[in-house]
Amino acid sequence: MCDKCSENLPHPIGPSRRSAIVLAASALGLAFTGAALAKEAKTSPKTPPKPQNVLTPDTALKRLTEGNARYVDGVSRRHDFKHEREALVGGQNPYAAVLSCADSRIAPEYAFDSGRGDLFVCRVAGNFAGTETVASMEYAVGVLNTPLILVLGHESCGAIDATLKALKDNTSPPGHIPSLVDAIAPAAKAALQQGGDVLDKAIRQNVIDNVAKLKSAAPILNAAVEQGKLKVVGGIYRLATGTVELLAQG
Repeated sequence: MCDKCSENLPHPIGPSRRSAIVLAASALGLAFTGAALAKEAKTSPKTPPKPQNVLTPDTALKRLTEGNARYVDGVSRRHDFKHEREALVGGQNPYAAVLSCADSRIAPEYAFDSGRGDLFVCRVAGNFAGTETVASMEYAVGVLNTPLILVLGHESCGAIDATLKALKDNTSPPGHIPSLVDAIAPAAKAALQQGGDVLDKAIRQNVIDNVAKLKSAAPILNAAVEQGKLKVVGGIYRLATGTVELLAQG
């Protein structure tokens, strides 16, 4: 073939052999890199944001009570909230979950001298475990691996006092408050049958009832309790001293 004929031939429009080799090599390299990253993700579990919060249920309870003792004595620690915020941007691993009353005098984070990311707190007037609260505790235990749940009642609980009055007078409070009365009523009725200081007895019974409810909540919480991964306890917060008196453990 003459040179002129060669010049008149159309130029190839596909990639050259060299380009094809380079592309193939790049694709192979990406495949190996992806496989390596996947393997690393499986073999190298993510370090929790607060490694000090990875505790057994008993150790978590001990830490909770020690924090309360510092709070009662007025020697709470100075927490470095700035660096705690930075550490918690990517996740959380609280060492305890608390179901507390919404009463403004009760602040679990203060009462147990805790920092950010230490406590997973659910608050509702009367500290009872409704559907949403049970689901929240399931998230804390099943996803965040929290080893301890505390149901925290307190002295002079207005929600429980209102429930007792509604039952005694056979009246219904206004608005959506009857939903609280319905939830607290079993403990209030038990206290009324016993007589004596019915408010104190109803407060204690309400805590005990909700500890039992959370311990038996299937399928997540009851399984964690049976496997020894979770402890559920109850306590009463004393308004005058700040002391949390533990009532029930399991």
